[in-house]
Amino acid sequence: MKEVSINTDIIKLDAFLKWCGAVGLGSDAKMMIQDGLIKVNGEVELRRGRKLSKGDKVEVNKEVYIII
Repeated sequence: MKEVSINTDIIKLDAFLKWCGAVGLGSDAKMMIQDGLIKVNGEVELRRGRKLSKGDKVEVNKEVYIII
């Protein structure tokens, strides 16, 4: 599990995927989310605008990121 620090109270899922380095481009994040490849707190998330906050866990390609 990788800990990722954010500078704000919330961050959108697509922006978080770029921030943590899971994807290189926003378009890659959009496609992965639409294809159901991203889980937030253990559940598949299809909304790229999903707001994340500290304590949320994001799973991408079997890698888990926790927001601190």
